[in-house]
Amino acid sequence: QDFNHLRALCLSQGLLFEDATFPARISSIGPNLLPEDKLRRIQWKRPAELQRNPHLVRDGVSRFDIMQGEIGDCWMLAALGSLTLQKRFLENVLPKDQGFQDDYAGIFHFRFWQYGDWVDVVIDDQLPFLNGRYLSVHPRTSNEFWPSLLEKAYAKLRGSYQHLHGGYLSDALVDFTGGVQVQFSLKDPPPDLEEILKAADKSKCLMGCSTSGQLRRNIELRNGIVQGHAYTVTGAVKIRYKNGWKHLIRIWNPWGHGEWKGPWSDNSPQWDHVEPKRREALLRNKDDGEFWMSCENFQEQFSWLYICNSTP
Repeated sequence: QDFNHLRALCLSQGLLFEDATFPARISSIGPNLLPEDKLRRIQWKRPAELQRNPHLVRDGVSRFDIMQGEIGDCWMLAALGSLTLQKRFLENVLPKDQGFQDDYAGIFHFRFWQYGDWVDVVIDDQLPFLNGRYLSVHPRTSNEFWPSLLEKAYAKLRGSYQHLHGGYLSDALVDFTGGVQVQFSLKDPPPDLEEILKAADKSKCLMGCSTSGQLRRNIELRNGIVQGHAYTVTGAVKIRYKNGWKHLIRIWNPWGHGEWKGPWSDNSPQWDHVEPKRREALLRNKDDGEFWMSCENFQEQFSWLYICNSTP
């Protein structure tokens, strides 16, 4: 499908695009994502029906725009959270020639790397709702729609929303970058893990991590960490602490809330021993799903680390 041709056609006819190849029907959701009675109740709505003044992007793209919906696609959203930190990769996936302001015709497109090529995926902007709530990822700012539309394009690429329910963070990292990814088991980590993390952060690599728990998915432990879940690694620093140094890792939960409650979490006393200026630069004390933890706790709580870059 040629995005520019289809948009021009819709504009000349005064119509909003309806994508016959990924229609606003149950086939695009998938037969097994929800019980049959819920599938029948799904409604499709365009952003312009939901908001008086919708935007594709408002005030730039950020991981904090993303809040996971009913679909279990944390693996894809964790990769997307990392992508928002690397603008050079983001521009490949999210073309700038579209929006709700100029030449709006209900049509959008996104690009993903598949088998050695960038594939352009065209969609209409009808989004699935169940009982008045987003089935898909929903925006933290109510009138910003890039996460929901990008997720829809990725669902189309994969065949249905159902095919996003469970997957591998490593696959999504490659699909968003065309890069090379490497995985480290944190149960048997390399001896220089702290240096690897710091070097990857400095090299602007995309990074993610996951917890084990195939049988107990999405169970939140008392310490705030979710089992069978994927997260984004958003930073790695070495800071002065008491009389020595401490390696810290910053992690973000695609739910948009739910954080680690142990040492170095938002309200933990460890921060009292960090120089005030440094603390202020590093700490965002908000329930936004992002938190710091020590490298030791990171290895204990998570099972895999994924690093992806455009070169090995």
